[in-house]
Amino acid sequence: QVQLVESGGRLVQAGGSLRLSCAASRPTFSTYAMGWFRQAPGKEREFVAAVNWFGGSAYYADAVKGRFTISRDNAKNTLYLQMNILKPEDTAVYYCAARGAPGTSTNLVDYRYWGQGTQVTVSS
Repeated sequence: QVQLVESGGRLVQAGGSLRLSCAASRPTFSTYAMGWFRQAPGKEREFVAAVNWFGGSAYYADAVKGRFTISRDNAKNTLYLQMNILKPEDTAVYYCAARGAPGTSTNLVDYRYWGQGTQVTVSS
C-alpha cells in the first residue's frame, strides 16, 4: 500500500505558475511509474503527465505540452508538477497516482494508488 498526499494547489491568475508536490509514504515509490491527472467540474478525470520509475521518460497531454513539466525526486519520495503559463481551462482538482509498475501509462485505469487531490483554480 502506498499513500500519496498532494499539495501546492491554490488560486492563481492566468499566466501564472504553480508547482504541485506529491509525497509518497513508502520507498517503493522509486520503483513505480507516476502520473498526474485532473478532473474539472462536470468532466471526467483526464491524463495530464506521467513519468517512468527513474524519471528518464515523460509523457504529456497535448493540452499541457510545453507548459507543464513532471519530475520526481526518488530520494525524497516526491513527485512534482511544474505548471507554467496557466490558463483558466487548467482549473481542476489535480490527482497524483502511482502505477504499481515501472513503466508509464496515460490510462488512469492502469494506476493503482491515488491521492486525495489538490484544487487548482486559474482566474482570468
